[in-house]
Amino acid sequence: MMQRSFAGVLLLFIAALAHIEPAAAEPYLAVQTGYKCNVCHVNPTGGGLRNDFGMVFAKVLLPAETLGDQLDAWTGKLTDRVRVGGDLRADWSRNEAPNTPSTEQFALEQFRVYGDIAIIPDRLGIYVDEQIAPNGSQNMEAYVRYGSTTDGFYLKGGQFYLPFGWRLQDQSAFVREVSGISMTTPDKGVEIGYEKNAWSAQVDFTNGTANTTGTGHQITSQAVYTKSFWRLGAAVSMTQAEGGDRKVGALFGGFRTGPVAYLLEGDYVHDDSFPGGRNLTAGLAEADWRIIKGHNLKFTAEYEDPDRSVAQDQQTRYSLIYEYTPLPFLQLRFGYRRYYGIPQSPTENQRLILAELHGYF
Repeated sequence: MMQRSFAGVLLLFIAALAHIEPAAAEPYLAVQTGYKCNVCHVNPTGGGLRNDFGMVFAKVLLPAETLGDQLDAWTGKLTDRVRVGGDLRADWSRNEAPNTPSTEQFALEQFRVYGDIAIIPDRLGIYVDEQIAPNGSQNMEAYVRYGSTTDGFYLKGGQFYLPFGWRLQDQSAFVREVSGISMTTPDKGVEIGYEKNAWSAQVDFTNGTANTTGTGHQITSQAVYTKSFWRLGAAVSMTQAEGGDRKVGALFGGFRTGPVAYLLEGDYVHDDSFPGGRNLTAGLAEADWRIIKGHNLKFTAEYEDPDRSVAQDQQTRYSLIYEYTPLPFLQLRFGYRRYYGIPQSPTENQRLILAELHGYF
C-alpha cells in the first residue's frame, strides 16, 4: 500500500508540472542548462570549487538581481593559476515526531574552503577541499590530477569523492545513505577519468571506507551520456572487506520540459556484512521548477527498503523546498519534509521544518 501511494503521488505531481508553460550547484542546474559537471566545476565529477564559467553562472545567470560592476573584479582567482572558493551553510530546523517532544535548533551545517593550483594549465594541478567547521578542520578532498579534465583522459591521485549517481546537496537522501557513497565519504586511491563531447566516465581504485586494516579495496565506476535536454548514467561499486563484501549498482538520469528539470535515481545494494547477507533498495524522484530567475521550487519523493526479505519495513520521504537566490553568492532555502514508515518508529514518521542561509564564493 505504501509503495502504491508513493507512486501515485509522484505521478500526479509530475503530470501537473509537465503542463506548466515555460517562464521567461545542484545537479538540477546541470539538467536545466544541459551542461556537464565540468562546465562549471574544477572537479570534473562536480561539486566544490567553481571554474571561470561557474563564477559567471553564479554572478549572472543564477541570482534574481545581478550587481554588475560591484562584482566584476571577483573571479575567485588570486593569480592566473591559483583559485579559491568556499561554501557556508547555516540552518534552523524544527522536528516533530509522534509521542516525542518537538525540538528546535540552529546549526552550522558546514563551512568549506576550496583551493586549486594549476601548475601546468589543463595538464597538471593540485586540488583541496577542506571542511573548517563544525567540529574542527577535516580534509575532504586533496589530490593531484594529470591530464585534461575537459577533453580526453585524466588521472587523480589522493583523496576524493567517489563518482556514483547524482552528487546531491542533501547528503541524507535515501539513495546516498543506502549506497554509502556521498560527499561525506571521500576515499583514498586513484581515479582514471575520460571527458569527451557528451561522454563522462570514471573508474576508481580506492581503499574502501569500510576497510580499516588495509586488507581490502573498493572499485567504483560510472559513465554518463549527456545531451541538451536529457542525460543518462549508470554506476557500480564493489567493496571487498573483512567484515563482508558489498556490491552497489545505480541507474540515474534527468530531463527537462520547459522550466522544470527532473532527476531520477534507483540504487540496489547487496551487503554481506549482515549475517546471511542483505539486499537494500532506494529511489529518488526530484522535480525543480524555475519559477522565475532566482526562484526555484523543489519537490522530492524518496523510497527506501532497508531489507528486501522483511515485509512492511519500507520508508518514504517527501520534501518541498523553496530556494531564493536574491543576489550573487547568497541563497535562502525554506522547506518542509514528511517521513512515512513503520508506526512503531517515531523517527520514521517525523515532520521537519527547515530554513537555511547559504553563502558561497
